[in-house]
This record gives sequence, C-alpha cells and structure tokens, in this order.
Amino acid sequence: MKKTNLSDYDPTAVPDGSLYTVAVVAAEWNPEVTGAMLNGAVSTLREHGVKEENIIVRHVPGTFELTTAADLLLGSDPSLNAVICIGCVIQGETRHFEFICQAVSQGLSNVAIKHSRPVIFSVLTCDTMQQALDRAGGRHGNKGVEGAVTALKMCKFKDQCE
Repeated sequence: MKKTNLSDYDPTAVPDGSLYTVAVVAAEWNPEVTGAMLNGAVSTLREHGVKEENIIVRHVPGTFELTTAADLLLGSDPSLNAVICIGCVIQGETRHFEFICQAVSQGLSNVAIKHSRPVIFSVLTCDTMQQALDRAGGRHGNKGVEGAVTALKMCKFKDQCE
C-alpha cells in the first residue's frame, strides 16, 4: 500500500523544544498554501514544547525573500536556534520557476553555513496548485509540520555538537 501522508512521524522521536527559540518565515505569495504550512509549523512547535513567546513569526513578500529574512533574523538575534522558511513556487510558462527555486535552495543553505544554525527548507516546488495544496495539509500531509520537526531535531543535533 502506498503511503499518502508523507508528514507522519513518531512524536516520541522529536526533541523537547522548551529551551529553543525558533523563527518561522512565510512567503505571502500563494497564501492559501503558505498559510496552511505556517499553521502546521507553529502548532507542531507548540506541541513539542516551544513556548509561545519563543516562536517568532514573520512574513516576506515572496519565496525569493526567504534567504534575506533568514540571514537578517539570525544575524540580529544570537538567541535564535533555528529558522523555518516556508514558501511555495508553482511552475509557470517561463523559466522563472527554475531561477527562484535554485536561488532559494542555494541561498538558504549558505545562510545556514554562515550562521552555523539550522535553516529549514520548507519550500514547495510544484507543477500545479493542487500538488501544493496536497502538501500543505492535504492528502500528502503538511510540509510545515515536517519543517518544525526537522528544526527541533537539528537544534538537538547542534546541541550535541557543542
């Protein structure tokens, strides 16, 4: 049987988030998708102990701006443990999709390396709006939930390296 909800996870394998401060930055473009992912990320962080006052939510105009936002947040707040970047890019008729997806994936990776803190890539790169909706709380789960789980696991990983 093919697994349909790709966001299923073992909650007992997720570290306690009570000592972490996590920012969630969501692109305003495709808000029905990014809003659902943002809600999934925030609720998952709360479920795993991150205090309300330690969840910082910010919005940027589009997915391309996630890199700058993550860099600014990490550069201005040394107490920030991780940034979850939420966006959605849907293939259109031009090559714009390719340029945005490549720039954001490389940019977020560079920000994580620069600051030595987790920067989570919760960016959907889909062919259709339906594919995006299916991954933003639809039949394939919620990539925002997955981003929150990944952030907490990476925060714990970083703690173990120090």
